[in-house]
Amino acid sequence: MRRREFITLVGAAAGTWPFVARGQASATPVIGVLSSQSPAAVARPLNVFISTLKEAGYEDGKTVIVEYRWADGRYDRLPALAADLAQHRVAVIVTLGGDPPAIAAKAATSTIPIVFIVGSDPVKFGLVASLNKPGGNATGVNLFLAEVEAKRIGLLHELVPTATRIGLLVNPKTANAEAQINDIEAASSRLNLPVEILTASNDADLDSALRRLGRLNTGALIVEADPFFVLRRNTIISRVGEEAIPAIYPLREFPVSGGLISYGTDLVDAYRQAGNYVGRILKGEGAADLPVVQLEKFETVINQKTAKALGLIIPPALLATADEVIE
Repeated sequence: MRRREFITLVGAAAGTWPFVARGQASATPVIGVLSSQSPAAVARPLNVFISTLKEAGYEDGKTVIVEYRWADGRYDRLPALAADLAQHRVAVIVTLGGDPPAIAAKAATSTIPIVFIVGSDPVKFGLVASLNKPGGNATGVNLFLAEVEAKRIGLLHELVPTATRIGLLVNPKTANAEAQINDIEAASSRLNLPVEILTASNDADLDSALRRLGRLNTGALIVEADPFFVLRRNTIISRVGEEAIPAIYPLREFPVSGGLISYGTDLVDAYRQAGNYVGRILKGEGAADLPVVQLEKFETVINQKTAKALGLIIPPALLATADEVIE
């Protein structure tokens, strides 16, 4: 069975498989993966995570079992899914898809090691005592997705200097939503750009927010870092395209799917780092002693085809410094 088919099957069966399924001995370590997203949304970086585990000597289905729990954008499902993994005493819990699954896992267990990938400050939300000395049962990777707002606004202003008002799409149920809004408003005020806040945490909210966007006099849009928006990226990109509104996104997955531009950290690198930490923990190292990895390399990805469809001319300097240009 091909890995993509396997991942999809796991997503459909999540929450129903008994542990130690697939005919493995009970002594085989089990890694629990708790994600706020769906298998398809993270297929590319997840393959890197699995490959990194294999390089460390832990091959899924042979020397380790990876059990997946997918929330499919339903954050309310995360506490029960985390409790399920904790109840079965997996060797490690890996949380993917932002802050909500990490917070749910931390609430579910204080003893099982947790390796998280988060976009906010893990100290602020009580995941670790400090970045250098986590001190508890959790460590992982900090993407700094919420700390690059000024750069995103600057890039958007460079692309659409005629815009006099911008929209901001944010999930109010994200733990860092208030900070995201404050950072955007502070950065936009320096450019004298009023901000229209659009909130969405479910499909109905998203539809309403995008309808409102079409009625507002906004010249550009910022889509905040949130797993729910990653899952619904095709819908967002399509609706924004219908309104011919230039938008900047937090991850490469958006321009790859037809969005205009993204600025943020590389998920592949984050998943590789998480796989490395899981391997080290399985070999005996403690999460308390593994410093939180702070990714400091950011990438700019531009979809040139989308820019042309919007009638935008990408400044040559921006094209020259972009990490990837999709023709």
